[in-house]
Amino acid sequence: MSGTGKSHNQVGLKKRVLVVDDHPIVRQGLALLINREPDLLVCGEAEEATGALEALAAAKPDLLIVDISLNGPDGIDLLKQIRTTHPTLPVLILSMYDESIYAERALRAGASGYIMKQEATEKVLVALRRILNGEIYVSERISNQILKQYITGSRMVRNSSIGDLSDRELEVFRLIGEGHGTRQIAEELHLSIKTVESYQAHIKEKLSLRNARELMQRAFQWHTSDKAV
Repeated sequence: MSGTGKSHNQVGLKKRVLVVDDHPIVRQGLALLINREPDLLVCGEAEEATGALEALAAAKPDLLIVDISLNGPDGIDLLKQIRTTHPTLPVLILSMYDESIYAERALRAGASGYIMKQEATEKVLVALRRILNGEIYVSERISNQILKQYITGSRMVRNSSIGDLSDRELEVFRLIGEGHGTRQIAEELHLSIKTVESYQAHIKEKLSLRNARELMQRAFQWHTSDKAV
């Protein structure tokens, strides 16, 4: 009996992690990585924003891992929703997209950390424990850029034109790059077609693009080439 009690106590001491990613193999890999740790436990999974909010209410995690690229509203949008009801819940943003574009946006939206999918698995565990300890986790490169930005007032984003897009415009731009049409984007983001067209017009203006064809080409080029090295 005493052995069973000890096991329950050990499980109770583990920090509970909710994983939100639209790729089952990524969720499975993270679960295998995290569940073998003595102090961490995956308490739930979700593949999109609505499921994540439901899992958050049911599982009551101590921390969330959220991918930027989700079906429907993206990870930044989900993070903003989470912050309205859970203002202090630690969230680690996981992404394959260039951190110079997304890391600062994620931190502004309330993330506790940002890590690339290409990082070694040990760094994921370091990031989880650091933000559970109340710290912020970003790569050394981004940390240095943020510090430089603070000291000099210079922009952090490497490509200033794309960096000038709002969070929603960048979300629409990413979906265009993934091959989604206007109607599909509207359905995924729960927006009207007219609203999506308005975002597309703003993007074209900010990126000095003349028409929808150039917008599609630029978005596809960015999607395929501007992920992390």
